[in-house]
Amino acid sequence: MGHFPMNSMVIRGAEPVLVDTGCPAVRAQWLDAVWSIVDPLDVRWVFLTHDDRDHAGNLLPVLAACPNATLLTTWFSLGRMAEEWETPIERCRFVTDGGTVDVGDRTLVAMRPPLFDNPTTRALFDPATSVLWSVDTFATNLPAPMGEIGELGDGDFRDGQLFGGRLVAPWTAWLDSDRFGAVVDRFSSLGAEVIAGCHTPVLRGPRVAEAFDLLHRLPDVEPWQEFTQTDLDAWMAAAEQS
Repeated sequence: MGHFPMNSMVIRGAEPVLVDTGCPAVRAQWLDAVWSIVDPLDVRWVFLTHDDRDHAGNLLPVLAACPNATLLTTWFSLGRMAEEWETPIERCRFVTDGGTVDVGDRTLVAMRPPLFDNPTTRALFDPATSVLWSVDTFATNLPAPMGEIGELGDGDFRDGQLFGGRLVAPWTAWLDSDRFGAVVDRFSSLGAEVIAGCHTPVLRGPRVAEAFDLLHRLPDVEPWQEFTQTDLDAWMAAAEQS
């Protein structure tokens, strides 16, 4: 199926914000990359979009390295993460759908995105730069790693958006198109000019409108047929032959 990105974001403002904390499988590489962008002692906020491992996997090392940071999360995320670790609740602030956070030189807006695979998910919009962190919405598979969606052809862009959306949220097949369309319109009304997300290259220019248009279509697209044991047997046989 190609490549899926796994991104995080840093907002380098008056009070720097880390958006998601990567996965533990690449912890050393992830931490080196983040601290090359921002000094951990300067970080004032850690925005956790949700508690899945590819977003929350390095949370405790980040909080240990950033003693001045407040964790922006939800009460449900704290409960879910308690299965594995104890999050320092005295350093937490709850962010609900539609909530705002003053980070010094800008006010960030949190919003539940149209697509999610975790009930605690919150996207984040920065009005100062018109950048939207869409979390898992707009996830797409890629023929090769790339940082900007402009490197992707029209067909691959369309197919990737429809595949990624159905993979992240297979429940879109159950939705009423009009009601889902209203949710998408609420998200697009933020007016993002640039979209970044965990599993997508950066979207700019006309690709932003195209991505929202494809998102509107998801309830009317046939569900993706997941791989079966027959597929796994064929892969293992091919691996043995090679």
